[in-house]
Amino acid sequence: MPDASGGETTMSMNGSDGASAPKRAIPFLRDTLRALAAEATSGGGEAAGSARLGDMVDRLDERAFGLMLLFLALPCCLPFVYVLPQIVALPMLALAGQLALGRHHPWLPRALADRGFDAEAFAAVFDRAERYVGWVEAIAKPRLMAVTRGAGVRLIGLLLLAPCASILVPLPGTNTVPGIGVAIAALGLIERDGAITCLGVVIGLLWVAALLAFGVEAASMLKDAISARL
Repeated sequence: MPDASGGETTMSMNGSDGASAPKRAIPFLRDTLRALAAEATSGGGEAAGSARLGDMVDRLDERAFGLMLLFLALPCCLPFVYVLPQIVALPMLALAGQLALGRHHPWLPRALADRGFDAEAFAAVFDRAERYVGWVEAIAKPRLMAVTRGAGVRLIGLLLLAPCASILVPLPGTNTVPGIGVAIAALGLIERDGAITCLGVVIGLLWVAALLAFGVEAASMLKDAISARL
């Protein structure tokens, strides 16, 4: 698959309906991360165990938009994680914007594609975050597929801009609920499940509405209520 910051790749969230990989999304991403970490470690040097964001995109299959959004959103699902959510929110915004514009494959600016990260540490984060959204994969199935293609997925991308932007708010606990919402929406996109995609978007937008209308205290109450049900 060509470079993530430029040429064509085999993605189509809003175009073709290529066959999905048999492995579920979260294990697939975790295994991909650990493979990147192993390759980097075998190469030695100061970058041992690290990987480029562009390398991650290049490894993804035809579900790349959903997988990349899930990859970035899962660390945001964890409570009491600071700085990292604000960092990953920027490429999340870029991906949601591309969905809204109708792109058929992810593209990252060179500065983002070249950004390094600890692949093994991210894989460990996935082990923790899976319990927050992993249940979604067990119930996901293709339905309401108009939501996950064409004009439907462009609208989803537009709506996801709001919860992705809210993750940038540098306040304690403000990343968890929108992160869960974006992760659920991403799983819905991956599984072509319009109902789950809409559920994730609604969770994210409710958080943004609470944050704007009632401030951090009310948003924190919403976070606790949703976390208790998950």
